[in-house]
Amino acid sequence: MKFEHYGIGIAKGMALTFKHLFRKPITTQYPEERLTVSRRTRGNELVWDKERCTGCATCAKSCPEGCIEIITSRGEENNYIVDKFEVDMGRCIFCGLCVEACPFEALFMGYAYERARYRRQELVMDKEALLLSGERQPSGYARPKIEAGLPRQTLLLDRDKVKK
Repeated sequence: MKFEHYGIGIAKGMALTFKHLFRKPITTQYPEERLTVSRRTRGNELVWDKERCTGCATCAKSCPEGCIEIITSRGEENNYIVDKFEVDMGRCIFCGLCVEACPFEALFMGYAYERARYRRQELVMDKEALLLSGERQPSGYARPKIEAGLPRQTLLLDRDKVKK
């Protein structure tokens, strides 16, 4: 019986532990620190631009789940006025077909990913909750013009600083 191989597994494990012990941690402290997600992310929200929307309901027709409801009325200048624009985010599968189908680029996928609610009724978003504002930033999904102006994605491991 040879006793020379005993302890090699422990030595390899400790070598790996010491290798990672003095490395800079790559963990982010989530509520305080947040990473910038990809420019083309399909976050779990929709952002609506009221000025660009004509009420054509192409987005509602293209939705496979039927979770977009639009009610329009005739305006004075033979145009549509959007009376009701409502999206049931609890049923939405965030496929982005409504964004791609919008001919006037009035609908965008958003950046937010913290949309959890305790009640299902709170997931139904009306037109005031969907409006494009300073706090609701659209992503570059299906919108290359917007993508160019968005911040670069932050990664857990900054690849520029790693020596190869």
